[in-house]
Amino acid sequence: MSTYLRQLAAIVRKDLVLEFRSKDRLVAMGAFAVLAAVLFNFSLDNASVRPRDVLAGLVWMTLVFGGLLGVGRTFHLEAEDDAFRGLMTSPAPKDAVYLAKVVVNFVLVYGLSVLALGVFSLFLAVDVGANLPGTLLVLALGALGFVALSTLFAAVSTGTTMGETLLPVLVFPLLLPMVVFGAGATGRLIAGRPFAEVAGNVRVLGAFAVAAVAAGAVLFRFVVEE
Repeated sequence: MSTYLRQLAAIVRKDLVLEFRSKDRLVAMGAFAVLAAVLFNFSLDNASVRPRDVLAGLVWMTLVFGGLLGVGRTFHLEAEDDAFRGLMTSPAPKDAVYLAKVVVNFVLVYGLSVLALGVFSLFLAVDVGANLPGTLLVLALGALGFVALSTLFAAVSTGTTMGETLLPVLVFPLLLPMVVFGAGATGRLIAGRPFAEVAGNVRVLGAFAVAAVAAGAVLFRFVVEE
């Protein structure tokens, strides 16, 4: 294994150990998904709205808002005790630090999206098993694109006086294409449509995720050095 991959893996391992030890973000994001499902279960009128028609939108809304709840605190621990400065002056390349944070956030946000899918389908009594592998793929690409952008902007917002409150303002406009194509593909798959019908959406999501990761890896150095 190259030095670059060892440094990346070390940061991922350190962050995952801290996450599962403290459980702060895990509990907050998990509780958000469950509470959102409970609230919408009681607020939807099944006589006028079919749960199957709104399930995809609810899952993606939970992914975005619950994801921001967790990703906004990506650099919180480092910023609290000034460890972020030490991380930036370590031998690890800046893009390796960024990619490690993306990996950790992807684990959390993808777990959130799968939890949201399961909880919403349970509360709304919707069977999502027909195209489950395709649905999980769409959510994975959406989660990757989301964390690639939000991790970069989390670094920007951490260095401002507004902190986490600035993150949604920066990220939401850029997430619009991902949410439109992702929710559209998820809705068709949940409705039982063939995967070939959403192949174009999946390609767009994949291109969005790759572009977001590449742009983040390049721009992260300039963000943290300002």
